[in-house]
Amino acid sequence: MFDLIFRNVRLQGKQDSPLVDIGLRDGTITLIGAIPAHSGTREVEGSGYLALPPFVESHIHLDTVLTAGEPSWNESGTLFEGIRLWQQRKQSLSIEDVLRRAEKVLRMYIVGGILHIRTQADISDPQLVALRALLELRERVKPYVNLQVMAFPQDGIRACPDNEQRLEEALQLGADGVGAIPHFEHTREEGIASLEVCFRLAEKHGRFVHIFCDEIDDGHSTFIETAAHLAIQTGLRERVTVSHCNATAYYGEAYFQKLLGLLSRSGINVVCCPLINSAMQGRFDSFPKGRGIARIKEMWQAGVNVSVAHDDIQTLFYPFGTGNMLQAAHMAAHLAHMTGREEVAELVRMVTVRAAKTLQIEDQYGIEVGKPANFVVLEARDAMELVNKQPACRYVISQGRIVAETVPAVSSLFDCLDE
Repeated sequence: MFDLIFRNVRLQGKQDSPLVDIGLRDGTITLIGAIPAHSGTREVEGSGYLALPPFVESHIHLDTVLTAGEPSWNESGTLFEGIRLWQQRKQSLSIEDVLRRAEKVLRMYIVGGILHIRTQADISDPQLVALRALLELRERVKPYVNLQVMAFPQDGIRACPDNEQRLEEALQLGADGVGAIPHFEHTREEGIASLEVCFRLAEKHGRFVHIFCDEIDDGHSTFIETAAHLAIQTGLRERVTVSHCNATAYYGEAYFQKLLGLLSRSGINVVCCPLINSAMQGRFDSFPKGRGIARIKEMWQAGVNVSVAHDDIQTLFYPFGTGNMLQAAHMAAHLAHMTGREEVAELVRMVTVRAAKTLQIEDQYGIEVGKPANFVVLEARDAMELVNKQPACRYVISQGRIVAETVPAVSSLFDCLDE
């Protein structure tokens, strides 16, 4: 007897195959196929809907969420004004404040089918308030959400000398990884030095590296190549992630093609944040303006693992965001010119299996017999319909139980087109 059976669902990439049943027992997927009637304690009709592994958020700031307008609005829309406003806002930060806002967004995420999350935690304050709050939250949500917490030096490492010791302390407290923001340091040399500190700490503690890399409209900002080189040199490789990388859109073609080879060989992951970066980047450009995101299409085609993420939900850096991963994928489709059928299917992978690889959770991820029963069911037939309609998750299943359910909206049309 199964604890729960989902009947007649469609698996991603198998649109032309027969519908299947998914049987769950003790929090694990135990059978995929045709299951005899009356074999489950509870049975849910899938109606031919698409079953996907849960969405994965590979880059979010849960410490800054829901702060838009506090203490004032980012009227310029720039990264630099966002950083200045956040420096003011975090003076009043408390563990209760961070938990209250982060929990609200986590509820949005769970309803949206996001069950694996990598959050950044700003460690640029002496008390490490944001980090301590998010580490507490990580333990609290373990029964149904996998939360990774990265120690992020928002004010730089060399530009804010105390941050190196704070990163060390953050790792001792249990942070899952360590970051850097090399383009924010005072000079290129200081930026490289900050990366060396970051990698040294990750090696020492056996943790992830997650770098905010080249988030600037400057073709001379090439810290991504240093990160890839250090990933090879240290052997950390796929445990290294670089986010944003907007400057790659400004690189000369000969240099970019050389860089693609290095990125592919290094095994590092690239995270693109199309929603915020399309709004934030290009603010200082004259026309024509840059598109605002890394060249993810070419990176994907070169074999680099690319994922798509939010970065911000209603913050001082970006005032929008609903927590819908398909909205981020939809924006990426436009900005990266990825509108072909297989390209759209890849965008869905960028918010699921590719992002899972970024978080290094592949062994516990996916709709396969023997893996944890974590998946979502959505009203769509394939990836194109999924990205086009961006439907709410009909069901969200975590550890073998339904943790969220959204009843489809019903619209009525009253005689508008009658002759």
